[in-house]
Parts: sequence; C-alpha cells; structure tokens
Amino acid sequence: MDSAGMEEAGPVKATRVRERETTLQGVALSDPLEEEEGLGQTISRAISWLVSAQHETGYWVAPLEADVTIPSEYLFLHEFIGRPIEPEKRKKIVDSILSLQGKDGGWPLFRDGDPDISATVKAYLALKLSGFSSGHPSLVRARTWVLSRGGAGKVNVFTRIALAVFGQYDWEKVPALPAEMVLLPSWFPFSIYSVSYWSRTVIVPLLFIYHHRPLVTLSPEHGISELFDPAHPDGERFAPSREFFSFRNLFLRLDTVLRFWNRHPLPFLRKRALKAAMEWMMPRLAGEGGLGAIYPAMANSAVALHLSGYGLSHPLMQRVLSSIDDLVLPMGEKLLVQPCVSPIWDTALALGALVEAGLSPDSPMVDKAMEWFRSREVHVAGDWTIRVPNCEPGGWAFQFENEYYPDVDDTAMVLMGMAKIFPFRDDLASRMEDVFRRACRWVVAMQGSDGGWAAFDKDNDMLFLNHIPFADHGALLDPSTADLTGRVLELLGALGYGPDFPPAARGIRFLKREQEKDGSWFGRWGVNYIYGTWSVIAGLKSLGVRMDEPWIIRAMNYLLEHQNEDGGWGEDCLSYASGKYSGRGASTPSQTAWALISLLHGGYCDHPSVAKGALYLLSRRGEDGTWQEELFTGTGFPRVFYLRYHMYRHYFPLWALSLYRNMKRNGVALGHERVAFWKRSPYAPIRNSA
Repeated sequence: MDSAGMEEAGPVKATRVRERETTLQGVALSDPLEEEEGLGQTISRAISWLVSAQHETGYWVAPLEADVTIPSEYLFLHEFIGRPIEPEKRKKIVDSILSLQGKDGGWPLFRDGDPDISATVKAYLALKLSGFSSGHPSLVRARTWVLSRGGAGKVNVFTRIALAVFGQYDWEKVPALPAEMVLLPSWFPFSIYSVSYWSRTVIVPLLFIYHHRPLVTLSPEHGISELFDPAHPDGERFAPSREFFSFRNLFLRLDTVLRFWNRHPLPFLRKRALKAAMEWMMPRLAGEGGLGAIYPAMANSAVALHLSGYGLSHPLMQRVLSSIDDLVLPMGEKLLVQPCVSPIWDTALALGALVEAGLSPDSPMVDKAMEWFRSREVHVAGDWTIRVPNCEPGGWAFQFENEYYPDVDDTAMVLMGMAKIFPFRDDLASRMEDVFRRACRWVVAMQGSDGGWAAFDKDNDMLFLNHIPFADHGALLDPSTADLTGRVLELLGALGYGPDFPPAARGIRFLKREQEKDGSWFGRWGVNYIYGTWSVIAGLKSLGVRMDEPWIIRAMNYLLEHQNEDGGWGEDCLSYASGKYSGRGASTPSQTAWALISLLHGGYCDHPSVAKGALYLLSRRGEDGTWQEELFTGTGFPRVFYLRYHMYRHYFPLWALSLYRNMKRNGVALGHERVAFWKRSPYAPIRNSA
C-alpha cells in the first residue's frame, strides 16, 4: 500500500485514565500486588535496573555478541590495510578469541555449540597473524580437530576469500563474482537488488576485491598450510547435485563461465562497472554508521577504498575505520568486537516492557525516548524504494544510523510503544504525529505479495538464488517470515484494527500457510520456534483473533509440551539444523518469557504451566534485579550466524512477569484500554481499506 492508502493522523484526543500509582526511583508505577510480594518485588527491582540503564539522551543499548569470526576478521582487516593495532588492544582481542575456543579444539558459532570449521580456521589464522606458533597448545588442539574433519578445504566461501587474500587459497577456486553485475537492471534476477540488504552491502565492495584479487604474502610461520589435507586440499568444493537438471548444477556451470569472464573482462565494461560500484557506495558511506552498519560490509568497504587508492589518512577512510572502531567494546579484561549495535531494538523493547510494568505516560523517561526516536527517524528513500516506489520514507533502522535500510521489525516495535503511550499524552502525540504517520504508512506499504512481511525489502524472494556457489551460507535473500508478519499484525492490532482489515487478513492467511505441523512457527530472527510462535501469537491476539480456534490451540499445546522440568523454556540453536531440537534446550530467561507471553495471550493465565514458568523467572532473578543468560537466543543467519543480545535477559522477563501480574489482576494486558482508544478514534493512521 502506498501513501495514498493511508489517512492523515491528527492530534490524539483521549480521556486520561489514571490508576493509583507509587513512585520508584522517580518513575510513576502501578502498585504491586500486595498479596504477591515476591512477584511485585521482582518487578520493582527489574524496573529499577532498567530505569538506571537508560542513556541520558533517551536510548537503551547493551552489547551484541557474535562468534569468533568477527574479532578474527577485525584482525584480518588491520593486517591487510596496514593499520597497526596497539599491543594492549591486540592482546585483549586475542584473549577474547582464545576464551571462545571449545573443549575439543574448535570454535563454535554459539556458546556450548559444536565446533564450526570455518570459524575455527578464521580463528586459527588470526592467532597465527598475531604471532602464535603452530606449536601453541590452542593451535595444536584446533589443528587436530580441523584435520579430523577433512582440513581447511571444507570452509565456506567467505572464509575461502579471506584465505585467498592472505595467499592461503587459490583465487581460481573461489566462486566468481563479476563486477559487471552492478550494471544489471533492478528487475534482473542477478541484480544486486535481487538479494537482501545485508548481501547487497557485502557484495558491492566485494566486487573490488574480486577484481583486484589482492594478495598479502605471509611468511611460512604465519601461514596455515598445515591445516589443509594434502590429498584433498579443496575438500568437497561445490560438488554437483545428483540430479542432472538442478539449480545447483546450472549455477556451477554458470560459475565456470563467469570465472573465465573475470580472467578476461572487457576493459571498458569493467571500468564502468567499478565506477558504478563506487558511486553506489559513496552515498551509503556518507554517515557515521558505515556501509549497511554491519561489520562485514563495513570491513569490505574499507578494503575496497584501500584497493581504490584511498590512504589511511583520507577523511572517507578515517570515517569508515571510525565506524568500525565504534564496534569494539571493553568487556572486563577482553575486548568484544560487535557485528553491529542494536539501540533502536533495545530501546523499543525496554520501553515496551516498562509500559507493561506500569510506567506512567508522564514519565520523563518517555519524553527522552520519544525525542531520541524522532532524532533517529529515517528520511532517505533507500534501496527499499526499488519495490515500493511511491511511499514517503519513515521508520527506523536497527542501529544508531543506517539511513538506507530501515527495519520493519524495529519500526513496528517502536510504533507499538507509541500507540500505547499517545492516548495519554496529547502533547507528545501532537509533536510526534508526523513521525508516527510516516512510519505507519511505510510499514504497511512493505507488505509482500504473499501477505507477509520481511525485514528490509519487499518481495525479495527469488529463493533459487540461494543455490549459487557464492551463497553457500543459504541466507542471500530476505523473504517474508512468520515472526516479522506477527510483529506487524501486533502493531495493526495496537492501532485498533481487527482481522478483517485487508492487510491483516492477508497476513493471517500467510501465517496459516506458514504454521508448522506441530503448531509452531519458524523464528527467522530469534531462536527459534519458541520465538516465532511468540511473535505470531502476540500478533494474532492483538488483532482480536479468537484464541480458541484449533490452529491457535495447536500452538498453545506445542508450548505446553516443550516446557522443561525446571519450569522454564529453552531452545538450542541446533533447532535450525534438526527438527528434533525444536523447542528443546536448556531453559533461558528470554525464551521462557516468550513462551509465557504466548500462553498468557492465549488465555492460559491460570494454567499450572504458566505459574511454573513465572516461578522459574522469579527464582532466577538476581539481587540486582535482573537475570543471567549466557546462551545465544538471537539469530543473524540460521545455521550460520547467531547473536547474544545482552539486553534480552533484562527486558523480556520483566515484560512476561508484568503481563502475568496484569492478567491475574485485571484479566487484560495493561495496554488494553489504550488499544480501545484507537478503535474509537477518528484519527486512525491507516485507512480501513486495502
């Protein structure tokens, strides 16, 4: 839907509803239940912690942790461009790498996970570049494990590229990526706009690397030749599928042709392509967030600039390197190199948890957060306009700055908080009216043709492209997903729309098609089926879908059947690789909260499993008013890249326990009357038509 399908949103007019309030550290809160002192005390302490964590300018953010590949690649980058790292800083990064090594010698993609050969080879090379000898105990253990798995020839494409740059792998054996692809029209299947935002921002600067084929010569003691199996140095390099006619076999043949083209390009066409690639990059490097505001793209852009003649002292290179340095965060005696930062996401969720906990709409915290959101609104007509050309920019990215790539998920979560606050703040609603309206219009316009929503693009779903040799990570695209669709439906419900609203009706049909046989939903951006099911159930409940429908009951039964003996819920990242891990794993506070919120929305407030889950959270709360969570429950790319959001353990348990208290006391979530306002209001941000 374009902007013509949305109505103007006027100033919000509402009768203020005030409950009896108490004050906690200057924040107005509803009275805790006297008869449930343990619950009330836990909520109060959790609120206190979260209040104290707000930045003075209005946002929340906590470390975002990934696997060993990010600090390893940070060392690779500095080695390649010749930028020295201070000895103490290097030591702390190296210590971080060593601390992530598993007991069997390899490095996993997530805490307590199985070793991954690509991550292990990258960590091994990073340590060799840092002066470690092959006889170091950590490297001996790692080498033994790698060779037992067939050697370094089995690594993924991105690792092969890194090894080729440092002369440890033959460039001729890396899948082709010709620079001329940047010249293809947006409608063409192999256009840069046919792949996801994260792939696009990684690929375009990578075209310079493929063109130049840079080579950093390492001395034998710094190389990793010992990791390769002499009999099979290439491992199982892109073996054809058994079917003669298949996308994989077709793309393998095409790769042979493109490999020849890369060796013998037409000079005038290659020059034009590299010029177009640089012109594409330049406006996306204009801000302080770096290209795409994600580490791989930022690092590749620095390499592309270096190969194009930009020195370390050039202002553009300094800006790029500064954005990369901003990702390095002290963590005790170590340094964490983050893949990106998550302030919009953390702020929206922290605010949502506090609203459910009883935060007064008049709190200064609300004003600071809202003004900060206003300052971070996206104003650029980014890459999404290729599929949605007639919509005014709006919404928010995931990071502090990422103007070309607003995020549907983050934008929906921000808007939900606003929708619950504005009915009680005429002044704030009036000031934020334009921001709110633009973002609502943008989110609805991003609905895919299949009825679902994706994260950054619309109809980015040419799934056959995941079979090209370059895409062996299987995450080249950004198709509609159940968890994103559930989030947007939750927003539409918060705005007072029901299941008969045409965009909502299309979204519901999408979710019915996507539901798994066991009743759950796949979680693209969180681990995994517990996350997906939470997102969908919250959305359906918000819309007013009956929770006693058979397909909803199946989802409720899925959650009940997967509760752990300790009362919590957990799901291992391995659930992306094997269905036997679906909903199975050690209990965590965040995953327990997702399951509880789902069951509470589903009408199971008085079910013994819900009480048991709440007791799990109460018993795990620390003296500081928050929870501990070491396991990874966030997803970057299923089966390839996982995330540990350090803030999840703070706001999700608070949200779940507050919802439990409110449902037990009032039978409804705290935002119920606020949603009712939108149903009565003539100032709806979206017209009730398709």
